[in-house]
Amino acid sequence: MERVSAQLYAAVGSIVANLGEGYAHSSGKDRARIFEYALGSAGESIAWYRSAEPVLGTGIVGSRVEKLDEIRRMLMAIIPRERNRLIRPSKH
Repeated sequence: MERVSAQLYAAVGSIVANLGEGYAHSSGKDRARIFEYALGSAGESIAWYRSAEPVLGTGIVGSRVEKLDEIRRMLMAIIPRERNRLIRPSKH
């Protein structure tokens, strides 16, 4: 379980780190790319939570997976919109 807990901690932390980094980028394409990393980390986190179910229990894992699924759904809606968006105004 030591390996699982370390991987789970890293995967969940990666979601937050990538969301924060993505918001710092002014190019929608860059933002979308980094948000895709967060999306991948959310999926990885789900897999690690399921691996930890014998220790954490079904209730805890179920509630955490629900939250991670919600994050995934939001990112899947946000990513396509961000690809064509620009925060900084054009200099033309």
